[in-house]
Amino acid sequence: MSEAKKTNAFVAFFKKIAKFLRDCKGELKKIVWPTPKATFKNMGVVLAAVIAIGLFVFGLDTVFMQLLNLVMDVAV
Repeated sequence: MSEAKKTNAFVAFFKKIAKFLRDCKGELKKIVWPTPKATFKNMGVVLAAVIAIGLFVFGLDTVFMQLLNLVMDVAV
């Protein structure tokens, strides 16, 4: 009895794995990939946002460094 239970558990485990892989294959077929034109458009938007945020952070860093230098010069 124990040997039969182990075999059934072993078979059930691999049946579950097979079902999971079949489901994954079905889900992969549902993916709609963007066109190259849409990809490059989105890349442009991302690059513009990164550049804008980078410039903003650079500006804040410059202002705060100037304020720190002003405070340090007054303290000395």
